[in-house]
Amino acid sequence: MIEEGRALFLQIAESVEDSIVDGSLAEESQAPSTNELAAFYRINPATAAKGVAMLVDKDVLYKRRGIGMFVAPGARQRLLTERRAAFADRYIDPLLAEARTLGLGAEDLSELIRDRASAPVAPTTEGDAR
Repeated sequence: MIEEGRALFLQIAESVEDSIVDGSLAEESQAPSTNELAAFYRINPATAAKGVAMLVDKDVLYKRRGIGMFVAPGARQRLLTERRAAFADRYIDPLLAEARTLGLGAEDLSELIRDRASAPVAPTTEGDAR
């Protein structure tokens, strides 16, 4: 899961965020400790702590003195809002730029997306559908 070329603390923070977004780490539940993250990813605890601190700064996690870190109320919705905005920047804007280059209008794009969304999903090489 660790990608070369990206800061480890960012990847750790993103991994915790993914767990919150997909619901496997519920709001008000205890988050993994920096030592657990460090052991799992085999990284320096200070690096894991930097990722956790970033999530605290974003109000995604909060600390209960003497107990540990917990997922903040409303964290999932804040992350979804943030990711939806990033989705548009990351995927929709480049899609629209390429569509303009190809002379495709909004209706053409809508039709292409509907066709692709309704197409059967091809199995992956491992045999499971995505």
